[in-house]
Amino acid sequence: MANPFKVPLNAIRAIEIVGRGGTLSTAAAELGVTPGAVSQHIRRAEERLGYVLFERMREGMRPTPALEAALPHFRQGFRALADGISAIEESHRGTLTLTAAPAFAARWLVPRLGRFTREHPEIEIRFSASVALVDLNHSDIDCAIRLGKGDWPDVEAEKLLAQPFFPVAAPEWAGRLRAPADLATVPIIHDEGTMVAWGDWFRAAGLEMKELAGPRFSDPILAIEAAMAGQGVMLAWDMVVADALALGRLVRPFDIAVESCLAYWFVTTAASTRSRKVRLFRDWLKREIAATGGRAAC
Repeated sequence: MANPFKVPLNAIRAIEIVGRGGTLSTAAAELGVTPGAVSQHIRRAEERLGYVLFERMREGMRPTPALEAALPHFRQGFRALADGISAIEESHRGTLTLTAAPAFAARWLVPRLGRFTREHPEIEIRFSASVALVDLNHSDIDCAIRLGKGDWPDVEAEKLLAQPFFPVAAPEWAGRLRAPADLATVPIIHDEGTMVAWGDWFRAAGLEMKELAGPRFSDPILAIEAAMAGQGVMLAWDMVVADALALGRLVRPFDIAVESCLAYWFVTTAASTRSRKVRLFRDWLKREIAATGGRAAC
C-alpha cells in the first residue's frame, strides 16, 4: 500500500503553525527545533509535493491558495490527534480545569464550588479567573463559563441562564430612589468594563438618559464592593449580584430590568464535552442555578 504521507508529520505540523500566522521562530519553539530546521521542513515538503506552499514576502510567509485550502484539514487532523491523546489520559486525570470572569467567579461561582467538591471528592478543581477569551482548543482548560451570545467559533456552547440587568444599591439609598429620575441626584458607580449601558435601562424605563456622575472602576469586583459599601448605585447583571440581593447587602430600587441578548454559557470543545468530569460539573452547575434562585435556562 502506498504511503499516504508524502510529507512527514513533523513537516506538516510546521507548515500548519506557520500557515495560521506563525513564524519560523514560533514554529521552531513549538516543535522544539531550530528555525532553520522548520525552513528545511517546508522546503522539502514543497519539493516532494511539487507545489509552492508559501509566498516569501518581506513581512513574512503568506500561504498560497493551495495551502489555504489544505490548512483546515491539517487543523482538524491535529485536533483529532490531540483529542485521541486526551482520551488516553482521561482515566488518569482527576483535575477539572475551568475558567470564568473574575466578577462572576467571586460573586457567584466560587462560594458554591465546595458543594461540587463534596459531591465529587475524586475531582480536583483548578480555576483560572480571566476575562480573556481562552482558546479551548489550544489550551489545557476543560471548560469555560462565558457571558455573551453563544456564537463563539469552534466550540460547543450550552446556554445556562439569560442575564437581565438593573440598578442596585445599598439599602440606605432606597429612600432617596423613589423614581428613575432620582438617579440624577445620587452618585452612580461606573464599571468601565461592563457590557451594558445606562442608556438601555433608561429607554426601558421610558425616560431620556440622565447625566450620571460618580466614581469609576476598571474592576467590576471593586465596583460591586463599592455599591455594597453604600458609595452609590450600580448597573449590574442578575447572577453577579444574586447573593448580595438575597442577603440584603444590595437592593433593587426599581422593578425595571432589561432583558439583554446576553446569557451565561457553558463552553467546551467537542472532545472535552464527552469527558465524565466535564459532564458531572455541567450537570451540577445547572442544578445549582436552579436550586439557588436561578431561573431555568431558556
